Amino acid sequence: MKNLSDINTIKEIMTRHGFNFSKSLGQNFIINPHICPRIAEEGGAGEGVCALEIGAGVGVLTAELAKRADKVVSIELDERLIPVLGETLEDFDNVTVINEDVLKADLQSIVKYNFGDKPFVVCANLPYYITSPIIMLLLESKLPCRSITVMVQKEAADRLCADVGSRNAGAVSVAVDYYAEAQKLFDVSRGSFMPSPNVDSAVIRLDIREKPPVEVEDEKFFFRMVKACFAQRRKTASNSISAGLGIPKDKVVSAITDAGFDPNVRAEKLTMQELGILCNSLYKVK
Repeated sequence: MKNLSDINTIKEIMTRHGFNFSKSLGQNFIINPHICPRIAEEGGAGEGVCALEIGAGVGVLTAELAKRADKVVSIELDERLIPVLGETLEDFDNVTVINEDVLKADLQSIVKYNFGDKPFVVCANLPYYITSPIIMLLLESKLPCRSITVMVQKEAADRLCADVGSRNAGAVSVAVDYYAEAQKLFDVSRGSFMPSPNVDSAVIRLDIREKPPVEVEDEKFFFRMVKACFAQRRKTASNSISAGLGIPKDKVVSAITDAGFDPNVRAEKLTMQELGILCNSLYKVK
């Protein structure tokens, strides 16, 4: 079995297949031998569990998942990596690599076809430039997974795991908290990758909730309101919501006060529960 964390081994394989890193795809492959086993373990891969991976790279994390999980399905966008993965993962008969763009893939069908009714987890080393879209796709798709464990830019990790109502929280923090309980597992230095990025990373796990922490009248309206609130976070909630949703300001102010909040409150100061209350109040006047 090849040592996929060894720089020389990876370089030799890539050279043989004529592969060069793509900056446009944000490719940074893990070479620290301690990282991927830890992601697989803390991500919940194990006996009786399947794993869906987003972005296989050269298969370092894929192999660690395959050692533990019943079956691994990895969705890899770069077709140049398919023959590379054919070599690096040749020792595993429980891995399926799908050459597709995850943002366009039918994830529900992929999961149903490959995993059936077996429990599964999602694991990934996500490109920095597309972190939030992929995470939101996974959450909004409402896949029947136990958790989503991903490596992201450290700054993004802080934002994704921020408590709603805290300084670091934004619209994506609210969305993540709505669907899952987020926690940072561990930091990863920039020297753990090839090529080395200019920033450090962190691994986070999102444990999917059985039900949202708040009950709202209309889920789509809730997220529209949240997006409006944080689009102009320096402004009062009344100004941001009125501008973002096209609701007359006097109606917005009335809804805010009816919800029990100061008319000059800023949305960034509101907790998840308070945002839910505000949403339901707004929904009555929209």
